[in-house]
Amino acid sequence: MVQYNSGINIFMNIVGGKWKCLILFFLSRNPVRTKEFYEYIPGITQKVLTDQLRQLEKDGLVKREIFQEVPPKVEYSLTELGQSFVPVLNTMCDWGHEYAVLKDIERDGQFYCTHQNNPQ
Repeated sequence: MVQYNSGINIFMNIVGGKWKCLILFFLSRNPVRTKEFYEYIPGITQKVLTDQLRQLEKDGLVKREIFQEVPPKVEYSLTELGQSFVPVLNTMCDWGHEYAVLKDIERDGQFYCTHQNNPQ
């Protein structure tokens, strides 16, 4: 198989897949503790969440902070590089909302793009 290093291939290698954009979306709102991800993303397994967070951390988009408490508290947040991805997330979120309106798809009213003041 031929490997191409075009922008879209690099982009998909970093944030492609079922969960990474959702993880980044929730981190764009606030730092998130591990257990909160399970509330935000029902259906994600511990193994997959751990793998995805490690990959995002390795790629420099997410940082992990461990607080020395009992029990230990781990919190994830976006790095400066991760923050640079937020406008892309916002564009994706806007497109998704527009598509849902066009196709009359019912949307969950709980989460909206962070930059929207008046959700559609």
